[in-house]
Amino acid sequence: MQPAGSGSALLQRVILPRPADPTSVRALYLDEGTATSVTTTAPTAYRPGTFDDSADEYVMHVRRSGSRVAEVTSRTSVRLPERSEVSFAAYFNAFPAAYWRRWSVLPEVSLRLRVRGRGRVDVYRSTAQGVAVHLAGELVEGDDEGEREIDVPVSLTPFGDGGWVWFDLSSESASLELLSGGWYADRPAPGRAAVAVGMPTFNRPGDCVATLAALGEDPLVREALTAVIIPDQGTSKVRDQPGFDEAAAALGETLRIVDQPNLGGSGGYARIMYEALETTDCEQILFMDDDVVLEPDSVLRALAFSRFAREPMLVGGQMLSLQARSHLHAMGEVVDRGTFFWQIAPHTEDDHDFAVDSLRETLWMHRRVDVDYNAWWMCLIPRVVAERIGLPLPLFIKWDDCEYGLRAGSHGFPTATVPGVAIWHMSFVEKDDSSDWQAYFHVRNRLVAAALHGPDNPRAMLADSLKRTLRHLFLLEYSTIALHHMAMRDFLSGPRALFGALPTALGAVRATRAEFPDGTVHRDAGELPRPNVGARDAQLWPKPPAGRLSQVAALARGLAHQLRPVDPHAHERPQRDVPAEHGQWFLLSRLDGATVTTSDGSGVTFRKRDREMFWSMLRESMALHAEVARAWPSMRRRYQEHMGELVSRSAWREQVFDRFR
Repeated sequence: MQPAGSGSALLQRVILPRPADPTSVRALYLDEGTATSVTTTAPTAYRPGTFDDSADEYVMHVRRSGSRVAEVTSRTSVRLPERSEVSFAAYFNAFPAAYWRRWSVLPEVSLRLRVRGRGRVDVYRSTAQGVAVHLAGELVEGDDEGEREIDVPVSLTPFGDGGWVWFDLSSESASLELLSGGWYADRPAPGRAAVAVGMPTFNRPGDCVATLAALGEDPLVREALTAVIIPDQGTSKVRDQPGFDEAAAALGETLRIVDQPNLGGSGGYARIMYEALETTDCEQILFMDDDVVLEPDSVLRALAFSRFAREPMLVGGQMLSLQARSHLHAMGEVVDRGTFFWQIAPHTEDDHDFAVDSLRETLWMHRRVDVDYNAWWMCLIPRVVAERIGLPLPLFIKWDDCEYGLRAGSHGFPTATVPGVAIWHMSFVEKDDSSDWQAYFHVRNRLVAAALHGPDNPRAMLADSLKRTLRHLFLLEYSTIALHHMAMRDFLSGPRALFGALPTALGAVRATRAEFPDGTVHRDAGELPRPNVGARDAQLWPKPPAGRLSQVAALARGLAHQLRPVDPHAHERPQRDVPAEHGQWFLLSRLDGATVTTSDGSGVTFRKRDREMFWSMLRESMALHAEVARAWPSMRRRYQEHMGELVSRSAWREQVFDRFR
C-alpha cells in the first residue's frame, strides 16, 4: 500500500446516512448483515451448536434482529466497537468499477482512508458474476490518538464486463474509527467543474427549497456551482416558501429564479438549458426534478465521471424510492426499437430493496448495465453536447428525456446510468400515468420520438399500441382512448404544431377527459352507492389468466361481454368496488359498472360500460392506426426535416420564452 499522493482527484467520497434517515436507509451506506466474517457484538453471538451450526443462519438472525454494528459519527466518519466488522459493499460506498472501466480514461483508482485505532482493512472486488475476490489487506495497529492513512491502488483492467470494489473494516481488542475516505484518481480531473443545476418546479415549493438547501449545505458542491436555475411554473412560488431565504443566502448569486407559465417538464428543462448556455460559462448542465431528496455527493460523482469520460457523454443518476428509501427503481433503461417503448435493461430487476438483499447478495447487479437514455430526475449533460444537438423538444411532458438520450446517441454522445449517483424520487409504484390526463402525451410524444429515431416499419409499434388500446377499452377507460385519438390526430398534424400546443395542450386534454365518467375522480367509494355484494364475495378476485390459451379465453369472454346489452342498474349502483391492484382487464371487461381505486389510493373512479362507445372507439382506433401506418414515411420525413428548428435556441426564444416574459 502506498501513501496518498498529490495532484489527485476525488471521484467518490465515503459517506454515511443522515441522523434523521429511516433505519432501512443504512443498507444503502453500510452492509452490517452480510459482512465477510461474523461479528460477535450482535445481540446473540454466534456459537457452535446454535443456528444449526451455520454462520449463514447466524447472519440472517443478525439481519432480522436489526443489529447495528457501526456507530455513525458524522456524514463522513464511523466508529466500530471492539471485535466487530462492517462492510462498505453498499450502494453508496462500493465503487462501480465496471462503469469507470468502460467509460473513463483512468487505468486505475485508489482507495484512500484515514483511520484511527486497532483493526484491519480488507479490500475486495467482484467479478461480473458477483464472485468476491480479495485484493489486499492491511493491519491498523495504532492507538486511540494516532491516525493512519491507507492507500490501496486498484487496477480497472479486470472490470471489462462488470464488477465493483469495496472495503471491509474489522476491529480487534480496541475500537476502530474511519475518519474519512474516498476513491481517487491518480491525476487531476480534466477541464473544469462548473455546473449549472436546474430544476423546473410546478407547485412543489417546499420540496424545491429542501433541494436548494441540500445543494448549499455541502461546501464541495457549492464550489462546483456556476448557477442554480429554477423555472418556477406554478402559482405557489418558491420565493414565498419558508426556508427559502436561508437556502438562497447559502447559494448567493448562483441562484436564479425564472417565472414562466406552466410549460411542462420540457418547457422547464429547455429554459434551464437556454439560460445556462446563453448567460453562464458552465461546462456541465445538471437536470433534476423538483420533488426529490438529494444526496449531495451525487452531484460531485456525476461531475467527476463526466470530466474523466473518454468522450463527452450524458451521465445519469439512478432513482431511489422516496416512499421506501432502501429501494432502487431500476439499474438502467433501454428502448425496444421494434415496439418503440421503454423498459428496464435486460437481465435486471426493478424495485430492488437493499435492506433485504445486499449488493454482495444481488449477483445480477454486478454486471455492467448499458442504457439508451436516462430520465431527467437526475441527468448531467456536458455543455458541448447541448451546443451540438440543441434543446429538448417542445413535448410538455413524457418522452422528452428519452428522445434527448436517443438524439445524443445518434450524434455519438452515449449515456451511462451510474450506480451510486442517485436521488430519492416518488416511486412510480403508486402512479398510473398511462390512464390519466398524461395518456395524451404518452401517445403523441411516443409517435414523435419514433418518427425521429424509430423504425422504418411501424408495424410492431402500432400493433403494441392497438393492444394497449384494447386493454384500456376493457378497463372501461373511455377517456383514455379519447386522449389517444386526440394524440394521434395531433401527431398527424405535423411538427409545426408542437410549439403552439405547448401552453395550451394541457387545458384541452383536461377538458376532453372531463367529458367521461372515468375521467372524474371521487374522494372515495363512500360518495357512491354501495355494491349489492356480500362481504365475502366482495373480497374474492379472479386470478390472472396464465398461459396463452387462458389469455385468449379471457379475451374472448371480454369481447363477448361487450356485445351484450348494458345493465342500466350498474350505472346507478356499481357492481363491484375494485381495489387498484385488482383493476385488471380480465375482471373489468365483464362488468357494466365498477368503482376502481386510483393507483395512489387517494380516490376512486366510477367506470361505466358503454357498448356503443366501445365498438365505435375500437373502430376509430383501428382507422387512426391505419392512417398513421400509411402516413409513416412522410411523417418521419417531416419531423426529421423540422428537427433543427424544434430544438434550436432561437426558436425556443422567439416562439416560447419571449412570448411569456
